[in-house]
Amino acid sequence: MELTPETVAAERARVRENETIPALMNDVRSRLGPLFGVEVDRVTAEQYRREVDAVFSDGDRAVNVAALCGILRDLDCDGDYPGFVVDEFLGRKLAATIAGGEPHATLAEATFHFADVHTHGEADDAAGADDLDAALAAGFQTRLPGWEWTESDSPFAVE
Repeated sequence: MELTPETVAAERARVRENETIPALMNDVRSRLGPLFGVEVDRVTAEQYRREVDAVFSDGDRAVNVAALCGILRDLDCDGDYPGFVVDEFLGRKLAATIAGGEPHATLAEATFHFADVHTHGEADDAAGADDLDAALAAGFQTRLPGWEWTESDSPFAVE
């Protein structure tokens, strides 16, 4: 894999135009909300695309996101299980990288596992393809508003 400004831009376009991710983000939110007893706002395709633009506007983050996406897209392993650990590891790291710093990175990693359980690729997809979709959904849904607790000041702030 060679990363250039052009390959990062191509990855941005591929991620931005992936129409399955907003639907997957909303599926994750609709499943998680009731588990926590909260209503979670839906995400629009336009919100998703704006957030993709924001992530890829940070060059240092963009090159890492592009690399992780490329690796997951092509990652395959006979029998899948030997590759299970690496695609889980890479998926968690991609979700966390998209989400940003703590505590969102940890939340995105946890959400990745939840999304991954509910995300299944086609039989002829590489083993990492469904992990890529789960990671994109987890990372971007964590960045976007809609979770009530992220929209107010923390009660733990000390002034």
